[in-house]
Amino acid sequence: MNLIIWLIIGGVIGWLASIVMRTDGQQGIFLNIVVGIVGSYIGGFLFGPMLGTAGGAGPYISAFLGAVILLAIVNLIRRGSVR
Repeated sequence: MNLIIWLIIGGVIGWLASIVMRTDGQQGIFLNIVVGIVGSYIGGFLFGPMLGTAGGAGPYISAFLGAVILLAIVNLIRRGSVR
């Protein structure tokens, strides 16, 4: 059951990050989940010590920021510029 919740939250975070970065029309639900999960690792590594990881909104904010950073890097590689 935890895996399903983890995938849903990853999908929502990836979807929100794709809306912010204007890549929502280019990726489906699978890529949103991947972006959310990989972004949470990036965000936890970069922002975890500042925002905390022991509950509250900190882990979700760091996961969202990590997903936005991941999409910015992908846009930079794909197009040569960040949107």
